[in-house]
Amino acid sequence: MIIPILQYAVAVATIITGLVSLLWPLKVLGFTGLQVSGGRGVTEIRAVLGAFFIGLGASALYFNAPETYAMLGITYLVVALVRAISMFVDRSIVSSNTLSLVVELIFGVILVL
Repeated sequence: MIIPILQYAVAVATIITGLVSLLWPLKVLGFTGLQVSGGRGVTEIRAVLGAFFIGLGASALYFNAPETYAMLGITYLVVALVRAISMFVDRSIVSSNTLSLVVELIFGVILVL
């Protein structure tokens, strides 16, 4: 009974993350380490970090099926895998990357259960 509630909460958190990136793209720069030069970069943050997260989270909620939550979970786990490898390859083991990795792993596991 608790897993569906947690899955719903993760989907909502995904949407909220997307909304923050969409509405306040310059606020995510400090956390992500991204540097934007001009409107093109801001548009990319809104589109990729904003719209993609909104679309993924909303799709899971809209279809409300185990497969859609699993799809979102697999996405989080793949992001976590790539982040973990990249943290070593790129020598970017910093607190914000570590926090993102932990959240992605937790979200991914909750969603695939």
